Amino acid sequence: MEEIRTEIVLWFSVIIVIGLVALVWSADKFVNGASAIAQRAGLTPMMIGLTIVSVGTSAPEILIAIMSAWSGSGELAVGNALGSNIANVGLVLGITLLVKSISLNQNTTFIDLPLLVLVVIVTGALLFDLTLSRGDSFVLLAALGLFFLHIIRNGQHSSGESEATPIPSLSPLTAWLTFLGGLGLLIVSSRALVWAASQIAAALGVSELLIGLTIVAVGTSLPELAASVMSALKGQADMAIGAIIGSNMFNLLLVLAIPGFWGTLSLQAEVLHRDLVAVFVTTLVLALAALYGWNRQAGVSKLTRNTGAVLLALYCAYYLWLFATP
Repeated sequence: MEEIRTEIVLWFSVIIVIGLVALVWSADKFVNGASAIAQRAGLTPMMIGLTIVSVGTSAPEILIAIMSAWSGSGELAVGNALGSNIANVGLVLGITLLVKSISLNQNTTFIDLPLLVLVVIVTGALLFDLTLSRGDSFVLLAALGLFFLHIIRNGQHSSGESEATPIPSLSPLTAWLTFLGGLGLLIVSSRALVWAASQIAAALGVSELLIGLTIVAVGTSLPELAASVMSALKGQADMAIGAIIGSNMFNLLLVLAIPGFWGTLSLQAEVLHRDLVAVFVTTLVLALAALYGWNRQAGVSKLTRNTGAVLLALYCAYYLWLFATP
């Protein structure tokens, strides 16, 4: 019996790995196709970057949330949203800072990071009763709308090459085929991943929340890890930290909101007392480190390797806490 269960877990693990690879690849194609179509429709590169590309980079988490809610596995979506946030700051940014220190501009230090801390606090307040209702989801979605207004306003006051998002040069037919093909594979791969994750949870006798917090969350954060490390090495620090802040905002305000639209979802107490606490602590440490590293004369804040080590240590401590929790 034990051998059969091990074999089942192994096969479903293979499906999860294949699903994650297909999910990331199809998200990239979806963004490329959508960006090319939007460019031909007259949207500026800045607006494409602020809308399509921003949403597209969170497409795996969004599709997983939709498929999880549709399949009655809302806890998997909640675990993915919160686990991805913890992984983005503790694992992704922690490792990135160990590779190279990052300098943050004034907006990121004094507006974006404090805003992210505020969003975490609001999320905790909404989930304090251990339920995620439609009302909670609408509040999160409204906050997402305000966040969009914020980034659009910031984009309108930005200048230079940072406004431009590289857009692939595709013919109209190729753009539509890439867009539709990417979207189709996104749907199929996310559905397969959610199904496999649910089967593993059942086979191991663990909650779907735990699977979402670990396997699925880390898997969907690996592309951000690779992109952030490469951005830091190339001296594109704003891109690295911007991707993490943007992804975490979308996870809390959109991905987390999705299961609530299918009906009120009851949450485990650990979501509030353990997982949201971990999201808050890692986010707060990052924001405080940015404020502490502010250099008024240079007009930048420096996040050092020491900060990276602290964030990575917090991430490891969370995992120990996660598996020590009954």
